[in-house]
Amino acid sequence: MVITWDKAERRDQRLRINSEEAAWLSSFALVDSNNSQCPVGLCYPPISIKPESKHLLIQEVTLSSPSPVLSFVEKVPQDGQISHVTASDSENQSNSSRTLRDVHISMRLMEDFLELAKESTEKDLETCGILSAILENGTFYMTTLIIPKQESTSSSCQATSEEEVFAILNERSLFLVGWIHTHPSQSCFMSSVDLHTQYSYQVMVPEAFAIVMAPTDTTRSCGLFRLTDPVGMGVLKNCQEEGFHPHKEPDSGSPVYEHCSNVYKNSNLRFEIFDLR
Repeated sequence: MVITWDKAERRDQRLRINSEEAAWLSSFALVDSNNSQCPVGLCYPPISIKPESKHLLIQEVTLSSPSPVLSFVEKVPQDGQISHVTASDSENQSNSSRTLRDVHISMRLMEDFLELAKESTEKDLETCGILSAILENGTFYMTTLIIPKQESTSSSCQATSEEEVFAILNERSLFLVGWIHTHPSQSCFMSSVDLHTQYSYQVMVPEAFAIVMAPTDTTRSCGLFRLTDPVGMGVLKNCQEEGFHPHKEPDSGSPVYEHCSNVYKNSNLRFEIFDLR
């Protein structure tokens, strides 16, 4: 996937910075967290649940600049909680030296993105989306998914009309904290092009991460990744190549990218999806 931001847009971002999992997420281990709090206005109040339904899904199309927004409201179990999301093979060990702020995300957001990407996935075309968050008390809460206009192939996705994306980010004072894309027929990994895209996010927001959805990968259909820092960030900063190309393994033996260790599943978190396509 390729998303390009110009220098002015990067500068604007820097100025702002000084329930149950689905079967396809079974490759993740969830570790309970003692923290079950959520900022007022971002969480759901306790509600009763009918056993026959897992979610209450409200799809409301409203007029919102620059285009309509799909608002998804998730029904939350009485004992909804926050859980640590870690990849089962990562052992929750980070190769980065930087201390990162926590990021909270609703797993339902990821499920809904995969559903919205279904038509393209069936045609073996990638789909990309942009993840944005608010910052409350030192924690990022992923509240908005933006699916931009895009041009796709089976192995790439190019966002277009980026001014529409930044109109939403600026209007809502959101931080650009990640991106999500599908690998319709490939395994769950970060390609060289993905790594360069991730660098453009992570250089602006250290907590930024990439979500790869690979529905045909039978061993791991979903991954949350970031560049190691400083090793991976240094490799990508010094790489001037374009397109698909290999990256030399660092002399230190450290990986170029790793699984995220600071992302939490928050079943109480509200979110919106803007589909601009």
